[in-house]
Amino acid sequence: MLPAAAFIHQRQAEWRRLEALLSQAEAPLRGLSPADVRELGLRYRAAASDLALAQRDYPDQPLTQYLNRLVARGHALLYRSEPIATRRLWRYLTHGLPQTYRRLWAFVALAGALMFGPALLAGALVAAQPDLARVLLPVGSQDVIPIVEEGELWTDIPMEERPYASGFIMRNNIQVSILAFGGGVLMGLLTLYVLVTNGLMLGGILGLTHHYGLAGGLWDFIIAHGVVELSVICIASAAGLRLGWAVLQPGLARRRDALALAARDALKLLLPCVPLLVLAGLIEGFISPNAEIPFAVKLAVGLGTGALLHGYLLLAGREPKGADTRA
Repeated sequence: MLPAAAFIHQRQAEWRRLEALLSQAEAPLRGLSPADVRELGLRYRAAASDLALAQRDYPDQPLTQYLNRLVARGHALLYRSEPIATRRLWRYLTHGLPQTYRRLWAFVALAGALMFGPALLAGALVAAQPDLARVLLPVGSQDVIPIVEEGELWTDIPMEERPYASGFIMRNNIQVSILAFGGGVLMGLLTLYVLVTNGLMLGGILGLTHHYGLAGGLWDFIIAHGVVELSVICIASAAGLRLGWAVLQPGLARRRDALALAARDALKLLLPCVPLLVLAGLIEGFISPNAEIPFAVKLAVGLGTGALLHGYLLLAGREPKGADTRA
């Protein structure tokens, strides 16, 4: 066994070179060339071998502590987890999401039909016969019936309560969207339930307020946030329907593999839903109930945010003909 001093004298230059490479790699404006990266890997492995010898032969000496710190520093650099790449995130936003939306347009259209079809039917029936509201409205929405029958709306949120109301609205809408998405694994049945019940609630309440002459006040409340909010629920439900279709029709793949592939598409649609629902919740909490804001301004907010959202989803990330458009 070499004395510790001789071992240090023999290997010290190698360690110093490894230290220099690590410092260069850690510097934000410098970095390493490909040759330096190869050298760093070789010198790291050599230092790891030296550490093993030092732990065996010189366990209680400062040399071992120095090598342990040096190897730990190299390991943290070489084996650190890959950070989220800004370029990949940008690619997802500019290409991956809108291209996936257009590729799954049939599921989005189906989600829209399953929500707005029952909404139109319930609206027409309840407007003509308001007693049907007690049959068509989901149980959780029937509290509004006696309020409307007395000629009032429930949409006046006091100023001091608006921050809390906004947070509650965001949470509720996010829960609905996640339920619509997750329900896809049950052959899409839970997603279907979410869409139909939300459609019946929307149409039934609009029909009821129309019958009692309150529809104008309700439209004044919902128009600013409703376009984005309902669009996001349809998008999240489309992701759930995509999962449900994979369960029902896996094709030649095993059902588990088909579901895993469908989940990749579905998650691309689901990811933007939370920030969009936060935006809708802020509008619903602070703009929608504000009686001082003219209806024309609320209409501009609703149509403007809707146009921006759907314009982005329909037009962004279009590739030249013949280009690979896989996200």
